Amino acid sequence: MLYNQKSIPNRIFDGFNVVLLFLLAMACLFPFINVIASSFVTTEEFMARSLIIIPRTFSLDAYRFVLSTPTIFRALGVSVGVTLVGTAVSMVLTSLMAYALSRTYLPGRRVINFLILFTMLFSGGMIPTFMVVRSLGLINSYWAMILPSAVSAYNLILMRNFFGAIPVSLEESAKIDGANDLIVFIKIMAPLSLASFATISLFYAVGYWNSFTNALLYISDHTMWPIQILLRQIVIVATGIQGDADSVAIIPPSQTVQMAVIVIATVPILIIYPFVQRYFVKGALIGSVKG
Repeated sequence: MLYNQKSIPNRIFDGFNVVLLFLLAMACLFPFINVIASSFVTTEEFMARSLIIIPRTFSLDAYRFVLSTPTIFRALGVSVGVTLVGTAVSMVLTSLMAYALSRTYLPGRRVINFLILFTMLFSGGMIPTFMVVRSLGLINSYWAMILPSAVSAYNLILMRNFFGAIPVSLEESAKIDGANDLIVFIKIMAPLSLASFATISLFYAVGYWNSFTNALLYISDHTMWPIQILLRQIVIVATGIQGDADSVAIIPPSQTVQMAVIVIATVPILIIYPFVQRYFVKGALIGSVKG
């Protein structure tokens, strides 16, 4: 029992760590709490107080206005669709490529791995990428928000390392029974890699949900805007967005409406995290340890 007791210096050190981590957590949560609280107050209270943690006058006017316009629902629908389809496409491409690169007998494996690492340091640039997307006829297409970022080199390396940690004897046993590479991947590798799949899926989903640059560059049709582009317009355009009946039409928003839109754009992706949290740490650690 005496060996399990911590010394006074260790207790002081642990207490210091707890206090420090608590302060860091509050520093991260404080701005978000302020945004949430500000979305539930009246415009008058928002203008009168520089910092809001607990609303004095509770109001749902901002949410009533936001949810009363079909523009928000259309933008949310676009973001949800792009996130779901994009995550599915990215996971299929990333997992298949990662599994192939994790096999040491793949011809040209080292060269392909080098090219993947090279893209993490150097890219073609915005203008050449735009020219490629335009030449493929993807301007004002939902695929323009998916295909340019369909495979992330960082996520690919994480999943490749995860597949590499699975014993090769499992693959060899399956091939002795007559299974090919695709059957091995579907029946053995994928079920054993649920933690990695959940982790990488979360990375991709967050990336697609917060995607801003692709939509800004390739989408000029107002009806195809995702929630992030609409949020940008609401926040920075003081006079609102005006146009004909087929375009987006929003009256000049108050500051509380801006906060409400930020909350609506942020909360959906936060809801997903608790369902994959138990896989998240395991998948990220296993994929990053083995090189």
